Amino acid sequence: AMIRNIEPISLVELNRRIAGALAVAPGLNRQWITAETSDLRCSAGHCYMELVQKNDTGTPLAKARAVIWASTYAGLRERFLMATGVALASDMKVMVQVNVNYHPVYGMSLVINDIDPDYTVGDLARRRNAIIMRLRAEGVFDLNRTLPWSPVPQRVAVVSARGAAGYGDFVRHLHGNAYGLRFHTELFESAMQGERTVQGIIDALEKIAARENEFDCVAIIRGGGAVSELAAFDNYDLASNVAQFPLPVIVGIGHDRDTTVLDYVAARRVKTPTAAAEFLVASLASALERVASLARSVQASVVELVGARKQQLAYYRGQIPALARAAIDRQRQKVGLPTARLIAESVKNGIARRRARLEAIDELLAALAPEATLRRGYSITRVNGHAVTDSAILAAGTTITTTFAKGNPVTSTIDGII
Repeated sequence: AMIRNIEPISLVELNRRIAGALAVAPGLNRQWITAETSDLRCSAGHCYMELVQKNDTGTPLAKARAVIWASTYAGLRERFLMATGVALASDMKVMVQVNVNYHPVYGMSLVINDIDPDYTVGDLARRRNAIIMRLRAEGVFDLNRTLPWSPVPQRVAVVSARGAAGYGDFVRHLHGNAYGLRFHTELFESAMQGERTVQGIIDALEKIAARENEFDCVAIIRGGGAVSELAAFDNYDLASNVAQFPLPVIVGIGHDRDTTVLDYVAARRVKTPTAAAEFLVASLASALERVASLARSVQASVVELVGARKQQLAYYRGQIPALARAAIDRQRQKVGLPTARLIAESVKNGIARRRARLEAIDELLAALAPEATLRRGYSITRVNGHAVTDSAILAAGTTITTTFAKGNPVTSTIDGII
């Protein structure tokens, strides 16, 4: 049998002594530690979680239950959210100030009194930078950002949750724009919060890619919501899909000051769904103005060209008489004086030939004239002014007129025909 020199104590007493020792042990109260959150949940205003430390391969090296009592959690939650842009959640690296607490039934746990959000901000930034560096190393980081935009981006594929306020704002601003510009939008539904967000958006993008030629760009939009929901957009798989998407992607996920990896790889990052609609309207309005400017330029060029041609025609019209005179003078000079003399001599000879012919005709006419016949001893008998060539037309009582070469004509009356 074992001999005991000291009376035994109960388990309750042992646990009480452990609790007491821990309460006064140096380095166990108000101690800052670093760890990773896991299984975080809230109940009755309190926040429960497990703090884990892992090695480089992800194997847990240490675990401890932790709690933030409601009296402390309300203030810490708001301060953490404001500083980091995300809500305290599982799988976050944190730096917290703890007191070691030992409960007789539940054992040891850590009570969190404070949190340093800068440590978590740095870790989130490191995660984001790691994704960005990986995308750069793979040569896909700039692909979507450098895609050419359609000069008239009217056909828009929208990735959002149906019925979401952000989607409604986007559609109203786009289709109700002040310019009366027409857009075609088609919704490809996806969860925009929770665990299904990443896969939901990737599935929607795959459906759009299958109909790539039907759209000019893609808008991934969500309205306001819990900031912690933005963690889904800091995801390598999602960022890789957006970076390599064949159409320009607009990201408007409803937070003015928060930036995710998607904002870095997308062709266009805007603050809200409404801002996404305003960007598209401005793009189309700019294209319309370019067309109007070209039309005005063409009109001005035509007016200027017509005016110049009118002035040119007026100038030519005024120059035609002078040009004609100058052309005649040049031809005159070209012909020259010898040619002119030759023409004059030819005309003179032609006139002489015509004169000699006329004189010959005149002599012939003079020889054939009645006067010439009379001079040869003949006379001309006329009745009523017509020469008588047949005596049969003469009857008794007919008055005849006889013309001689000299002297006046003689009028006679025929008494009878022998």
